[in-house]
Amino acid sequence: MSNPPTANGNPPLVKGMNRRSQILRLLMRYRHSGVFSGMNLDAAGNPADVPADGNPEQFVSDLEALGPTFVKLGQMLSTRPDMVPVEFATALERMQEKVAEIPVERIHAIVEQELGAPASFLADWLGLSGPVYSLSTACTSSARALLSAHRLLQQGLCDAVLCGGVDSLCRLTLNGFSALEAISAERCNPFSANRHGINIGEGAALFVMTKEPVANASSIALLGGGASSDAHHISAPEPTGAGAQAAMRKALASANVAAQEIDYLNLHGTATQHNDAMESLAVQALFPQGVACSSTKPLTGHTLGAAGALEAAFCWLSLSPYNSDGLLPPHLWDGQADPTLPRLPLVDADTRLRRAQGRRLMSNSFAFGGSNLSLIIGDVP
Repeated sequence: MSNPPTANGNPPLVKGMNRRSQILRLLMRYRHSGVFSGMNLDAAGNPADVPADGNPEQFVSDLEALGPTFVKLGQMLSTRPDMVPVEFATALERMQEKVAEIPVERIHAIVEQELGAPASFLADWLGLSGPVYSLSTACTSSARALLSAHRLLQQGLCDAVLCGGVDSLCRLTLNGFSALEAISAERCNPFSANRHGINIGEGAALFVMTKEPVANASSIALLGGGASSDAHHISAPEPTGAGAQAAMRKALASANVAAQEIDYLNLHGTATQHNDAMESLAVQALFPQGVACSSTKPLTGHTLGAAGALEAAFCWLSLSPYNSDGLLPPHLWDGQADPTLPRLPLVDADTRLRRAQGRRLMSNSFAFGGSNLSLIIGDVP
């Protein structure tokens, strides 16, 4: 089924994308070609490497094909004519006749901080095709990106997927968690009687995930994953751990693995009162025999949207040839267990994987709004 034409009779630039996503991809196409940067001009001041669709008239035509968003892009570009080659002066004049100027500081906010910008940038920069999108489910975002990539491969929609997550520090986030009284002034102390909250961190982790093993690559796979949404509260976790336990059970079923086959569990372990209490109950219920576990957040801080991918990377590294001694990520804390919580077998710096083959590691991520996700990473069967 084809998409209907736009107001001027032209088809949409990219099928299945909303107009805001299309406008961003259009911007990136012209920006990376050097048309707007002024970096690729020849001696005469003309664009040196303008793509076939990078001439002024085609540029205006592309914009008009996007309808109402033509106005917004015109606002952005009309404020920075100094960055646009002379050949585009006529195109800019046409846009300036239609729109009012906006402050130049808004350009970055509109273009660079769009939710999907990181995924779109990587796709354009690396020349990738196929589905391109970003997910935002708070602290489960990047774990959900890995699970989404796994499904794309299973469904035969992709041969390989670049997936992961990134989150950076910003004042809004810091102030928000401060208002919740959830930030610790000291290094976070998960599952301790003396825990006082999280440390906000920032980071990024990306994986190349393929359906078939790649020659000369580590034989490590995302064996399965499970998600649940208990919608208990906008910020507080469901206190019994039912939602977390449901996600872990779904992950085990997806990977066709029994709970006793899990060799290590990377806990969400934020060091907040409610999260640690909930997670300890869920883990104790699912692993009554115990499972080696730790929270890596004292090492990295809580990287929020990037946490799921970053902690999956800890699991990957634990299984990789780089870790020839089979050491597990240690749980850094003061050793003062909270007597009100089920006691978990937290690993120290000397704890090792119990076997060299058939290893199965689980990683938990939980988020505001009751989003729960668990991944199982292990040796390729």
